[in-house]
Amino acid sequence: MSDVAAILPEAEADPAQAGYVGKIPVRNLWLLMLYASDLFRQLAQGAPVSVEDNPDDIPDLVAEILSKEVEQRIKRNLSFGYRTREASLNRVRGRINVLKTERHRLLEKGKVFCRFDELTVDTPRNRFARAALEKISNLVKRRELAHKCRSMANSLRCMGVVGEKPGHAEVSTDRFGRHDAIDRKMLAAAHLAFNLALPTESAGTKYLSLPDREITWIRRLYEKGVAGFYNCTLSDQGWRIEAGKYMYWPMEADRKSPGMDKIFPSMCTDITLSHKDKGRRLIIDTKFNAIVTKGWYREQTIRSGYIYQIYAYLRSQEGRGDPLADRATGILLHPSIGSMLNESVTIQGHEIRFVTVDLSAETKRIREQLLQIVEANPEFC
Repeated sequence: MSDVAAILPEAEADPAQAGYVGKIPVRNLWLLMLYASDLFRQLAQGAPVSVEDNPDDIPDLVAEILSKEVEQRIKRNLSFGYRTREASLNRVRGRINVLKTERHRLLEKGKVFCRFDELTVDTPRNRFARAALEKISNLVKRRELAHKCRSMANSLRCMGVVGEKPGHAEVSTDRFGRHDAIDRKMLAAAHLAFNLALPTESAGTKYLSLPDREITWIRRLYEKGVAGFYNCTLSDQGWRIEAGKYMYWPMEADRKSPGMDKIFPSMCTDITLSHKDKGRRLIIDTKFNAIVTKGWYREQTIRSGYIYQIYAYLRSQEGRGDPLADRATGILLHPSIGSMLNESVTIQGHEIRFVTVDLSAETKRIREQLLQIVEANPEFC
């Protein structure tokens, strides 16, 4: 069995495993998705704390927000957009399609075939919101909320939002202008509503992709969820949170070959936390596998490659005029199921910690574990 399989084992035909992906409760994945989404950042100022204590209510929360945002947009008029149409008209509009006009002999009927842009509410953004309402109405627990979601979706259809759900590429390239920025929250809730349709271990009618792709998806969710959590909980406490920060190697420009820049690997950290007043910097590298593996001469050992990686992150930034980098702490953060590990070692002035977070625990406990990772460092407090 692989190290990842210890966290996400193959599905078993066990009814007791319904509501789980491997051994991870689906409700905890919902929580990570909420932290990873733009929606949580927008809700951070007024979101009820009970959501984290009762993650099963997260679909209801997202449904309430989505339906409320759609309802407000309907009252204030939906955002319009242009779509290209072709039609046979009694007057010239846009550009004339001469070939089709002649082929159908439209001039004899007093018509021309035109291609023109038309202002409409049937935009990819509105269609995506309507499809999200229809999707999440099947996930919520409260009947009245499910009815409201379907009612809002029908209202959009009656207003002319009748097209098919747009693809991911079409929605991702949508840009917000100064006058339609109010749609941002609605679209964030719609994205999260689609992502809440998670697989479980129980049998169903849908076919899933290969297990490796599922593991990759959850690995990315784990990284984004942890970064989003720290961004929401620590940013107002003087911490600066950077996800995917690139670091530069301290190369000597006059002592490298001409082609080295093309082949030398770059350094990019998963999460970097900095607090100038406290003089602290934490470089967190998230790894979605077991923190220890079987070694040559012992039963359990930490992967040496990960140690070399975090060591390079720390030592390569020394002596470059940044006092936080000179005393930074490195953290390798792994998930675990039912067990915990918190060990540390100091190497050449830098503390390196090896920590796990139990994804099978209660969500309140997961939050406490993530906060303890930042707080449990008395040397620099």
